[in-house]
Amino acid sequence: MKYLFSAVVSCCLILAASFAFAGEQTWSFEADADEWAPANGDWSVEDGTYKLAKGGRAEHSLIGDVGWEDYTVEAKVRLDDGNWAGVVFRAQSEMEYYVYYLNVPNNKTELWRHKEGAWDARDKIGELAGKNITVANGEWFDMQVVVEGTSMKLWINGEDQGELVDDTGAGYAAGQAGVWAWETAASFDDVTVSGDAIAGLTPVEPQDKLATTWGRLKQRF
Repeated sequence: MKYLFSAVVSCCLILAASFAFAGEQTWSFEADADEWAPANGDWSVEDGTYKLAKGGRAEHSLIGDVGWEDYTVEAKVRLDDGNWAGVVFRAQSEMEYYVYYLNVPNNKTELWRHKEGAWDARDKIGELAGKNITVANGEWFDMQVVVEGTSMKLWINGEDQGELVDDTGAGYAAGQAGVWAWETAASFDDVTVSGDAIAGLTPVEPQDKLATTWGRLKQRF
């Protein structure tokens, strides 16, 4: 009985952990983007996508909490007219943030840290050559950024593009997520932010975990 009681408690803890450590928020833009805060640029929701009209430099829109630390941000990005668009993360303000953006002419992704002073005040952290992808206009690209400490890993369409690190000592440890473009008309969809500290918890397969655990218990009794 003592073993059975311990096993049941363990099962409950597994289920609780599934609920406690799987925060996720998603924006599909089926109706509006009322939660989003455009920093600059002409933004609208059309046909279930978040659209930016072609305009000036470093036009972006933000979502979430400035206290978000390590997390994964994913978004579908399409460059409709122009050469540069991508995903923002760890935004501390409208001018202080990181962005990984697609570069059409050079088939690469660039990482920049924007800072106070002007919309285009920024420092380049590095760049990643496109691996098994061709960055082009009019196509959807699934960008996924995993940020942990000073490490910023990037996947595009499921292809590992590599990792860049901000070791300058001037980086941002936490911040909001967002979408971004530079003198480019762009469309964005299915933005997802996930991580241990993200509010709006989503259980990770708790039923499967529970069924598996009970299955093991039955085999032993």
